[in-house]
Amino acid sequence: MFSPSPPPSGLLERVFQFIDLHQNEFVQILKEWVAVESDSVQPVPHLRQELFRMMALAADKLRCLGASVDPVDTGFQQLPDGQTLPIPPIILAELGNDPKKPTVCFYGHLDVQPARQEDGWLTDPYTLTEVDGKLYGRGATDNKGPVLAWINAVSAFRALEEDLPVNIKFIIEGMEEAGSVALEELVRKEKDRFFSSVDYIVISDNLWINQGKPALTYGTRGNSYFRVEVKCRDQDFHSGTFGGILHEPMADLVALLGSLVDSSGHILIPGIYDQVAPLTEEERKMYKAIDLDLEEYRHSSHVKKFLFDTKEEILMHLWRYPSLSIHGIEGAFDEPGAKTVIPGRVIGKFSIRLVPHMNTSVVEKQVKQHLEHIFSKRNSSNQMTVSMTLGLQPWMANIKDNQYLAAKRAIKTVFGTEPDMTRDGSTIPIARIFQDIIQKSVMMLPLGAVDDGEHSQNEKINRWNYIEGSKLFAAFFLEMAKLRL
Repeated sequence: MFSPSPPPSGLLERVFQFIDLHQNEFVQILKEWVAVESDSVQPVPHLRQELFRMMALAADKLRCLGASVDPVDTGFQQLPDGQTLPIPPIILAELGNDPKKPTVCFYGHLDVQPARQEDGWLTDPYTLTEVDGKLYGRGATDNKGPVLAWINAVSAFRALEEDLPVNIKFIIEGMEEAGSVALEELVRKEKDRFFSSVDYIVISDNLWINQGKPALTYGTRGNSYFRVEVKCRDQDFHSGTFGGILHEPMADLVALLGSLVDSSGHILIPGIYDQVAPLTEEERKMYKAIDLDLEEYRHSSHVKKFLFDTKEEILMHLWRYPSLSIHGIEGAFDEPGAKTVIPGRVIGKFSIRLVPHMNTSVVEKQVKQHLEHIFSKRNSSNQMTVSMTLGLQPWMANIKDNQYLAAKRAIKTVFGTEPDMTRDGSTIPIARIFQDIIQKSVMMLPLGAVDDGEHSQNEKINRWNYIEGSKLFAAFFLEMAKLRL
């Protein structure tokens, strides 16, 4: 796929040969893991049982490698309807404690989004199915495949009876898709115990920006999620009886939502761009170096036209500028037919993706002031309330950290190319949690291709990505061992 790199020699060559020879076995294990319906999103007892089964499978696999494994009980989840469900254990595991070696901690999750074949899957989502080198199944790329790739790399050293080049720790959870319930609390609790010896943290829970070129990710956007409610009364009105004599909540809400962003995607809230980090020349060059075919990207997205015409503008507006998206309206009539109703109470939902150096509390204040100003100009007798229901800060890493240098070298060894240095437009809260609490270098090292379809129908990971990704992690261990802390 790229100009071949020089063949590895010695230990690395033997590790790569082992991974190639055992790739069918590695695919079979992924098949067994995908077969577990570890859906954390739907709060159903039998799915929670599946989650517990999934975590037990992973714990057993790690014990077989010789790891000490501690499945931490994190209690119960209280749901809005009053029911409680047990939270699956968070696995803390470790292999090696040589003080002369760096300690690398890998984070992954084994829960998945819901999936049903009748929703448009071409195959049973819980039966890993290989078609033309693509391994289809729920969780194949998000995140069971990458978790197993790390385990495959460790198992290659173990099978060859070779000493691991680094000390390795695992933190694996089963509630990421449901907001990582109990994870932050555990990380705080274990800061001075399990994490005390950790030097670096690796997350492999995102995708390349291309189908065939590897990437290293050094930043994600944050997210502030808002709801704005406009209320006249709790019951709806008949438009024939009340239309024309009321301040209608829906009209107020549409005016409020329409005041947030213009047709070019520019956010209209005063001061919102004031905290955005200035663009440097070095950063601009990084966007230019990224290999992205804009026409292919547009075509694969099934979009007629983007707001911007150049690769650099597209990437900057996805990664380093904030965006505002309107998600929906609760309480409005949205079914087929013609119902002549005036909703008495409606709730608009929107979010702002945050970038360095924006702050959630400042953004919350700016949004509330703006909406209050717009609403006051309407002289409406309705009540308006604005609340921020989620506030997650953006995350940025230092790409000059040792592990980024090691990962670049490992990628060059395995794939024969330099990686795209990417940021992610979405929010991955765990990266910021680790960075803030443990205060060690965090890196995102994705394995999946851009077309893997995480969260969607026909999710897959390419066999090539899965197997070469296992080699990448093995090469990364050896590169980390070469670097001084």
